[in-house]
Amino acid sequence: MNMFYILATMAPLAKQDDPLAALRNIFDRGGFAMWLLLACSLVTTAIVVERLLVFWRNRRAAAAGASAVDQILQLTAKGRYDEAEACSRSAPGMACRILAQGLHHRELGLHDSLEESANAEIDQLRRGLAVLDTIITLAPLLGILGTVTGIIRSFHVLGINDTVDPSVISGGIAEALLTTAAGLAVAIAALIPFNYFASQVKLRARSLEHMIHKFEMAHNRSLQNAMPSESKDTPGF
Repeated sequence: MNMFYILATMAPLAKQDDPLAALRNIFDRGGFAMWLLLACSLVTTAIVVERLLVFWRNRRAAAAGASAVDQILQLTAKGRYDEAEACSRSAPGMACRILAQGLHHRELGLHDSLEESANAEIDQLRRGLAVLDTIITLAPLLGILGTVTGIIRSFHVLGINDTVDPSVISGGIAEALLTTAAGLAVAIAALIPFNYFASQVKLRARSLEHMIHKFEMAHNRSLQNAMPSESKDTPGF
């Protein structure tokens, strides 16, 4: 990701012809912070790839089950709950799974069952986002920590030697600043997909809320249609 690009641009600091050996040298000279940032970068990559697959599959399932949701709403409005539940269980998509739970537990509490099932689906979409959020905050701090410890080592060398080549100190500081650049790169690489995933979660949550509202209206309509005709009329005096 961005971290590896920065490492490639800074490889000449290692003063080696082999690029892999140069990167290894930079990691060794950058200290423990570089290895922690590498771990953060790998975790970020794994989460981003996994979440992209999850959202892609979710979008495909939602598109495939869109017609089934309309059919479920129509069956529910007519009071044909068993058929609606069977249709919801056979159709793909989290909307159909939520409706299946609501229909199955409608007599115990329709709204609560729908809300609980929707929250469970949204929690599945949010999985991994807390880790990305932590890496966004943690990576720059690790970079700064590596820079501070690197500068401390450079000035320690200056303190124990009366005559030190200034290029040695400047080179040490440049290597220390590499951890800050790597930390920022990891944070930026995690921030962009995190914001995208968070916006997608909000979009799907609003869509589910709208769908649940339509389902509750269809269910209430079926209950009204099931009432005896004389009970709907206001008695006159």
